Amino acid sequence: MYTLYITNKNYSSWSLRPWVLMRTLGIAFEERLVPLPEDDAAELFRSFSPSGRVPCLHDGDIVVWDSLAIVEYLAERLDGVWPTDARARAYARSASAEMHSSFFALRNHCSMTCGQRIVLRERPAALDADLARLAALWQQGLQSFGGPFLAGPRFSAVDAFFAPVAFRLRGYGLSLDARCDEYAARLLALPAMQAWDAAALQEPWREAAHEREVAAVAASIVDLRTRL
Repeated sequence: MYTLYITNKNYSSWSLRPWVLMRTLGIAFEERLVPLPEDDAAELFRSFSPSGRVPCLHDGDIVVWDSLAIVEYLAERLDGVWPTDARARAYARSASAEMHSSFFALRNHCSMTCGQRIVLRERPAALDADLARLAALWQQGLQSFGGPFLAGPRFSAVDAFFAPVAFRLRGYGLSLDARCDEYAARLLALPAMQAWDAAALQEPWREAAHEREVAAVAASIVDLRTRL
């Protein structure tokens, strides 16, 4: 059985991607959640991840790190990770790679936090540019392949790559357009996403750097997390 190493569900958008993909596609795995430490996370994570980062997948003596590499490793072994149609698959891989390497303003200004609802103090132009590109990218997939998911009727890796965005849009009260907002709501309604969200609310850990990132951009915050 695969073993997937992740960290705090409240914060870790990178951990969410392979986790929600594997849960939604019914790929069996053992979850090992290693909470973020107060000091050097990389030193701790290097005990199971060569990069000192999460997520990291173990398959026997094979170790795969980085969310995109994990997805491709799974796709070599299992059906359904990417769309079967060549045009849809090309879009899905391109959109996933763009999410993996871009959208820095969205990442930096709207750090993922499942358990909080934030009103932003300001909306930088770079954030609006990222949201506009996001809407165009989602519309391209939904219009080209008919929905309800980005590359057609089935959830695939490209949806997993944008799953953290759905939490960000909800958490920061951000809207794109009607069709994109419906797609984000569809992601949030997935059983795997609801399970992740529920677990995030119950986590007893708070990581100071992430908490400061959120507080730095917030005009107001509602905290729904239930444990201290």
